[in-house]
Amino acid sequence: MTIINPGELGQPRGWSNGILAPSGGRLLFVAGQTAADANGHVAERGFVSQFDQALGKALSVIAAAGGGIEHIGRITTYVTDMEAYRASRPKLSEVWQRHMGHWYPAMALVEVSRLVDHDASVEIEMTAVIPDREPGASA
Repeated sequence: MTIINPGELGQPRGWSNGILAPSGGRLLFVAGQTAADANGHVAERGFVSQFDQALGKALSVIAAAGGGIEHIGRITTYVTDMEAYRASRPKLSEVWQRHMGHWYPAMALVEVSRLVDHDASVEIEMTAVIPDREPGASA
């Protein structure tokens, strides 16, 4: 992946303005993930904890497809409370560093009135480009 940050847009902080995927990869679209368990129940109410769980679940889909964080080109995060997001930024940064290190894909953050999973306050979806395997490589 090649990061594209045109100078006239200013220096991004915590995201990249564009990510150029290499040729020969496979697109992976990760559905929105929340902190819900396999039965659709959200036990944790804390914003940071929900963000941590949703991010971890989305990353598990990337890993299951054979990818890593460096293959993620885009992340969209939906939140039900923008002020909770803003107030949580220092702790969210710690969660981000633990999961993503210093990889900052193109990102969007959108406030919505509610999410499909009851009691969910965060939903994260991703798009990744998983490199094609070498001939004869195992899955």
